[in-house]
Amino acid sequence: MEVTLLGTGGPAGLPRPGCPCAACATARGEDARAATAVLVDGTLLLDLTPGLALTAARAGHSLAGVRQVLLSHARHGPPAELPLELPEPGRVPEGRELALLSGHRVRAIALDRPGTGYEVVGRDGSRMLYLPPGAGPAEPATRQAPYDLVLADVLGRPDALARLRAAGAVGAATDVLAVHLDHTVPPGPELRRRLAAAGARTVPDGARVTAGTFRMGNGGTGQGTPTVPGVAAVPDVPDLPAVPRRALVLGGARSGKSAEAERRLETFPDVLYVATGGTRAGDAEWAARVRAHRERRPASWETVETCDLVPLLAGDGPVLLIDCLSLWLTAVMDEVDAWDDAEWAAGGEQELRRRVAALTEAVRATRRTVVAVSNEVGSGIVPATASGRRYRDELGRLNTAFAAECEHVLLVVAGQALVLRG
Repeated sequence: MEVTLLGTGGPAGLPRPGCPCAACATARGEDARAATAVLVDGTLLLDLTPGLALTAARAGHSLAGVRQVLLSHARHGPPAELPLELPEPGRVPEGRELALLSGHRVRAIALDRPGTGYEVVGRDGSRMLYLPPGAGPAEPATRQAPYDLVLADVLGRPDALARLRAAGAVGAATDVLAVHLDHTVPPGPELRRRLAAAGARTVPDGARVTAGTFRMGNGGTGQGTPTVPGVAAVPDVPDLPAVPRRALVLGGARSGKSAEAERRLETFPDVLYVATGGTRAGDAEWAARVRAHRERRPASWETVETCDLVPLLAGDGPVLLIDCLSLWLTAVMDEVDAWDDAEWAAGGEQELRRRVAALTEAVRATRRTVVAVSNEVGSGIVPATASGRRYRDELGRLNTAFAAECEHVLLVVAGQALVLRG
């Protein structure tokens, strides 16, 4: 089943007309996107958007072969013109299946928002799922076979992708393409980086992909570069390394490092959030910090408060999000009495080294997917006390050792993630 992405942008396109934001200002060339519309094997059109005939012509396609036009959502603003060669658009009622003369079968699936999602089965038996903007599938009652291709609002509804993964509808060989891309995420490398962390990718308008040919690999490139007539070849977006996959997210205070780590895992159905800070009786400000962290995390995530990380890394289970290593180090330095110079010299330093070595060895050997957060300190004022300098130095050593065991290392500065490795 050949799928042509005539548009990949949000309902208003990218850049939005008249919008002065930075994302719109930099959405040029391949990052400029018309509203999402999908052509399947030249005969089935999903969604009718403004200027569609011109968009198709630029992609080297005629719409003359289209025999069915299906709409997934109500459009706001001026209505899209219906090119003369196209049949009148319609919708398939929820739960109903439509058999086309072309040999395709289309089934309307239930959604959690207004609109219609479409499951398309091609003449070759390949299966595709197309979801409208801002929508996800309703909670499935049973496990599903994985789709070959999924087109969805990955960044707008990461929880929908997590739900598909939990139901088995998205597997290791499913090609997940982000569509309905809006100005809420900067285009270019940052967009591709965020999608890669979600196990998804994007293609420029006009690209053609073939359902059922995508393959994940150890840093491979999936099915290959999509072709766009008249447009230079687009370099592949590297896939994520095969599981186990480890990432370390570094940053200063209020840099956005925790939000970055959490965003990386929003599309995973099961996450164990490991809070190393614990609770502090009578500290209202600390309680407010903890509460803010919990409220922004998906409700399906489980939370455990512990600094005993080695057994978690050694065991099986869902993805681990450890936040954060700097608080883990504080707890360990408390336990070995590292703040006292005499205790430090009498064996505290040696015990701390043993604990850090055990942690890094556990990270090296783990079979779980792990994302860890830590503070990056020591770039400014030198601490006035010996204990402060000791903590700064030990955290630097811990970050260095942990990063050495990770495929992905990021540094977050002012909310912007800089890729150091991966």
